[in-house]
Amino acid sequence: MQTLKVDESWSNACRQIVQAGQRMDQRGWVPATAGNLSCRLPDGRIAITRSGGHKGFLTDSDVIGITPDGVPVDPVSRASAETLLHTQLYAHDPAIGAVLHGHSVAATILSMDEPSDAITLAGYEVLKVFEGQTTHDTSLELPLFHNDQDIARLATVVAPKLADMRLGYLIRGHGVYVWGKDMFTALARLEGLEFLLACELARLQKKA
Repeated sequence: MQTLKVDESWSNACRQIVQAGQRMDQRGWVPATAGNLSCRLPDGRIAITRSGGHKGFLTDSDVIGITPDGVPVDPVSRASAETLLHTQLYAHDPAIGAVLHGHSVAATILSMDEPSDAITLAGYEVLKVFEGQTTHDTSLELPLFHNDQDIARLATVVAPKLADMRLGYLIRGHGVYVWGKDMFTALARLEGLEFLLACELARLQKKA
């Protein structure tokens, strides 16, 4: 049986998750107990928020260790049902160091109203926060997937499109998944994406 190794690296990971949770809560992106946050430590360990915790009031004890296949290191700990979507991303790209999942109003409404399988974001200066973008004169697609309580099945639907995702992805009526090489990068991309979605929602409401 594995045991959770609590060292400086683990403490740093917990601090980053707690701080990110507080910022996401302040922005209204993780209402009630919604959302989950994780990061991968330099030695490959994965830290993730336990199931059911309010992200605005996280403490180190609300962060648990999981194996690469999503099993809690401590069998008493309960991981989020969506843990597999985090471990899927870490397995897909060794460069990913943090994954964030939030439930904002803009993401929820737009995902339910968009009839196509992606939301296209074009012409925004903030698009440059995403890797590989050097100009506002571009367009990127945010893939949309139908919500599914069977997370393993949802992961198989997401998998074929992972290689082409630049913004992250959005689950209809649910929320966004964004990632980066570290927590700072992931949080910056989440803030960028949420800003863009809020702009799109405001534009739609203005037209109505």
